Amino acid sequence: MNRKLKFPILLVTGIITAICAYLMWTMPLWGRIPLLFFIAGWTFKVVAGESRFSKIPQKNKLLLLSTLSGLLLGIGFPVSPFTFLLFVAFVPLLIIEEEITEWREEASKWEVFKYSYNTFVIWNILSTYWVANTAYIASFVAIGLNSLFMTIPIMLYHQAGKVLPGKFRWFALAAYWITFEFLHMRWELTWPWLTLGNGFAEWPSLVQWYEFTGAYGGTLWILLANAVCFEIYKLYKKESSFHLPAVGKLAALILIPSIISLGMYFTYDDSNQKTANVAVIQPNYEPHYEKFNTPDRVVADQFVKLSKQVIDENTDFLVFPETSVGSVNLGALKSNRSLRTFREIINDYPKIGLVTGVGGYQMYRNGEVAPAEARTNIRKNGDTLRYTVYNAAIQLKSGQDEIPTYKKSKLVPGAEIFPYHKLFFFVKPLIDKLGGSMGHGTQPQRSVFTNGETRSAPVICYESIFGEYFTGYIKKGANLAFVVTNDGWWDDTAGHKQHMKFASLRAIETRRDIARSANTGISCFINQRGDIRQKTKYNEEAAIKGTMRLNDEITFYVRWGDLIGRVSLFVAILFFLNTIVKTIIGRRM
Repeated sequence: MNRKLKFPILLVTGIITAICAYLMWTMPLWGRIPLLFFIAGWTFKVVAGESRFSKIPQKNKLLLLSTLSGLLLGIGFPVSPFTFLLFVAFVPLLIIEEEITEWREEASKWEVFKYSYNTFVIWNILSTYWVANTAYIASFVAIGLNSLFMTIPIMLYHQAGKVLPGKFRWFALAAYWITFEFLHMRWELTWPWLTLGNGFAEWPSLVQWYEFTGAYGGTLWILLANAVCFEIYKLYKKESSFHLPAVGKLAALILIPSIISLGMYFTYDDSNQKTANVAVIQPNYEPHYEKFNTPDRVVADQFVKLSKQVIDENTDFLVFPETSVGSVNLGALKSNRSLRTFREIINDYPKIGLVTGVGGYQMYRNGEVAPAEARTNIRKNGDTLRYTVYNAAIQLKSGQDEIPTYKKSKLVPGAEIFPYHKLFFFVKPLIDKLGGSMGHGTQPQRSVFTNGETRSAPVICYESIFGEYFTGYIKKGANLAFVVTNDGWWDDTAGHKQHMKFASLRAIETRRDIARSANTGISCFINQRGDIRQKTKYNEEAAIKGTMRLNDEITFYVRWGDLIGRVSLFVAILFFLNTIVKTIIGRRM
C-alpha cells in the first residue's frame, strides 16, 4: 500500500477507535458506537500489518476482494433489505482462493485462512457488533472465535479442490459449510446467529418451503447461487462475454424457488383452524440499570396496569416477557409475592392462562446430589447453601393445584453456561470462590403448557434461533408458540430486530402462530406464513392483543428436522476422507 495513503488511514481509524473507546468508557449505554469502534479498530489493525499480511504480489487486490466479500455478507444480512447480495457474497472469496492456488499450491492454505478470516471478521462485526452492549469482552471472543470457525469449511474446500475434479468442488463447499452450521448449533460454544439461511428472515414470502427444508435449505440455495455466479465470472474472464446458458442457470436457480414460495405464500389457508385470543405485555424496563434494580412491587404494578388495558372475558392467554419475576424458588411458586400479584390479574378471568418468564432457583439439602452447574454459597454462620439457577417459564391459571414449569435449555455461552465445564472441571473451585457458576440448569425435553384446547410452546429468548430444537415443542403437541425474551441487553441496535425476524422462520418451519413478548425490544404476533403483525417499538411500554390460530398439523421439517444438515455431514465426511487418501497417494507417487 502506498505510504501516502497508509498514514492518513491509520491516523483517521486510530482517532475514531480512541474516541469510540472513550465514549464506551464514559457512557452507560452505547447503541451503535461498538459498530464504529470495531470497524475502525479492525481497519487500523489490517492496514498497520498490511506489509506483513501476505507474500503474494497482488496482496492488496486480494485484500480488497476479501473485504468486499465481508461487506456483501454483512450488508446482505438482516436487517438490511439487500438480501440478494448473499447470492454473490462468496464470489470474491472464491476468486481469492483460486488465485492463491494458482500462485503457489504449497502452503497456500495459510494464505486462504488469512484472507477468509478477514472476510468473516467484517461480516461478524457488521451483523453482530451489538453483542458488545451485553458484554464488552465477550464481544471480542464471539467475533474472533466465530470468524475463526467460519474459516474451517473454506480451508477444507480449498484442500478438497486440489484433488477433486471440476464441479465436485461446489458439492464439497456446500457440504462443508452446511456441516459447519449444523455442528455449530449442537455444541456448548454454539452461536448460530449467522446461519446463512437466516438471511431470508427479511423476506419470509420467498422461503415458504422452509416447512420442508428448514433454514439449511436457504443456506444451500445461497451457496449454489454463489457457485454458479463464480462459474459465470470464470467464463466471462475466459471469453470476455457473458455465457448465456450459465446466466440462464443462475436465473432459474433464483427464480424457480422464489416463484414456488410465492405460490405457497399466497395460497396458504389457515381459515379453518380454531383460534385463541392472546394479550402480550411489554413493560419496557432497561435491563442494565433499571429492570433488576426496580422494586418487585413496582414491577408487578406495571404489569397489572398494562394487562388491564387489553384483557377481557374472551382472553385465553396473557403473555409476559423473560424473567418478569426474579429470585423465584421453583419449589415454592405459590408463596412468591410477585406471583400472587400476577394471580390477582386473572382471578376475575378464570379462562386466562398467564405465561411468564421467571428467574428461578432450586435448593439442595445436605446429602442431596447436585448437578455440576450448582452454585455454592457459604453463609456467615458457616452453613453451606447449594442451589441451581434457572431461566424458566411458568403458566399461572385460576384454581390450579400445580404450576407447570419449563426450564430454558438452550443457553447462551458465557452468560448462561460455562462451555464444557466437565472438561475444565479444575476451574470450578476458582469459580465457586468468585461466586460464579458453571452455568444455568436445564431440562432434557421440551415442555408444553395446556389451557383448554390450546397447547403452547414456552420458548425462551435464545431458543428461538434453533430450528430443530424449536420443533421439539411441536412434537410435544404445541399448536401455537410464545417467545418470551429480554432484548434490551443489546440497546436499540440491529440485534433485537434480527431476533424478532428470525422467529418468522420458526413460524414457517412449523406452521405455528407465534406471539412474542419482549421486556423491551419488539413484541408482536407472527402468523404461519411468517408475517409480522402489531409490532411494538423499542423503548416503549405497550400492551397488544390479537387472535392466534391453532394448528395441529405436522410439517415435513418438524417430522424430519435438519435432514439437509445430516446428509451434508455424511457427504462432508466422504469428501474429507477422499481428500486425505488422495493427498497421501499423491505424495507417494
